[in-house]
Amino acid sequence: MKILVANRGEIAIRLIRAIQELGYEAVAVYETPDEMSRHIRIADEAILLGDGPRCDYLNIEKMIRAAKKSDACAIHPGYGFLAENPFFAKACVAAGIVFIGPTTEVIANLGNKVIARKIMAEAGIPMVPGTQNLKQGKEGIADALAFAAEYGYPIMLKATSGGGGRGIRRIETDAQMREQIPVARAEALAAFNDDSVYLEKVIINPKHVEVQILADSQGKTVHLGTRDCSIQRRNQKLIEIAPSMIKNQPLLDEICQTAVRAAKAANYLNAGTVEFLIDQEYKYYFMEINTRVQVEHTVTEMITGIDIVRNQINIAFGKPLSFSQEDVQIRGHAIEVRINAEDPKNDFMPEGGKKVSVYRSTGGFGVRLDGFVYQGYIIPEVYDSLLVKLTVHGFTWEETVGRLRRCLKNFAIRGPKTTIPFYENIAREKDFVNGDFDTSYIETHPHIFFYDDDSSEVGKLAGLIAEIHYAKENPFAG
Repeated sequence: MKILVANRGEIAIRLIRAIQELGYEAVAVYETPDEMSRHIRIADEAILLGDGPRCDYLNIEKMIRAAKKSDACAIHPGYGFLAENPFFAKACVAAGIVFIGPTTEVIANLGNKVIARKIMAEAGIPMVPGTQNLKQGKEGIADALAFAAEYGYPIMLKATSGGGGRGIRRIETDAQMREQIPVARAEALAAFNDDSVYLEKVIINPKHVEVQILADSQGKTVHLGTRDCSIQRRNQKLIEIAPSMIKNQPLLDEICQTAVRAAKAANYLNAGTVEFLIDQEYKYYFMEINTRVQVEHTVTEMITGIDIVRNQINIAFGKPLSFSQEDVQIRGHAIEVRINAEDPKNDFMPEGGKKVSVYRSTGGFGVRLDGFVYQGYIIPEVYDSLLVKLTVHGFTWEETVGRLRRCLKNFAIRGPKTTIPFYENIAREKDFVNGDFDTSYIETHPHIFFYDDDSSEVGKLAGLIAEIHYAKENPFAG
């Protein structure tokens, strides 16, 4: 039996490994810029979708055709691309292919933030004050200004569809509101083919806490504890931690139970993440439900020992969860850092198009790497800048932070600039070491950007040796 992986990069490799461990064959797909990617080398079969870039990974018809061509009985979308597209889920079902994720209706309802808020309100889930979709033109702007007058600035302007920080604007004045609504609509239309936007009152410097849930077709819904995703840039997560460092276990337990209630209210099936904001008075508010496996699922797997992707596949094939809520035990702490080909000191500008001349990974007890790069790999300019996820686990928070510091120090990537030295600074910073951070962390700790780029003679020599040694080698050798 075959399962097609409708994605690329590190998440494609993660899915392929789980599929093969379950005894199925994994079918990879790729666009021409990804023809040297590792995910198509480790799969049992690989199908070229087209020249891309990106458009073929987003082409529902081509993805269904690839599944039929390979005789795949199921498709796992991973995250991004088509993962939260209800039309893709519907097309899979119409083609007789199992979609490994929630139902079409659930994806559509929860992908629309306004409908999701309505479902949660009816279930009594606490929420940030917000609006329905703003009307077009002057009427919508007038309603937006009226909401701001009632609740006060700052106000968050958000795209109704999609995620990943796109279509989001923090609004401080009436003038900004008038100016930014059309801009946010245009960005949302380009990203999600939907220009709908709505407003939410801003929670000042909140903690961003989320709960991983799993729900099977027999009606069992369980949570796998909390994650803290507060350290972000441009509303996109950089560091993920499990469990949350909030020293109020009754509050965290209540948030987890609320997440289960929210999932049940939405008739949720498969794996998902219920996200919350927690204000400075430790009141919590529903934010959204992500209807896919998250980038940061690794930290939850490390502290629970539960394979989330494996459970996704089993649930999609109608199997019940093999464990109950009482079986879920949180053990220690885990931290994930997203090592991106970016220059943090240059507003996190991507470093696509550069060759990885040296790749010396880290390892050891309690260390997990999810990546797809290798020595000699040329980073495509047309995709996300994520190279590898480093996840560390420890019995105590202090042990976990120490392990992170050691791993970052021993992790060498030459060629592109990366976020490694930036994370090294964070791992030594006092507030982070004390577990004290919220969504303002990057802005309120500017000194974490002060570090020397690797221009050492050792680094240069290593790069030169690598260039000579690998010039005529097969990059996949070994």
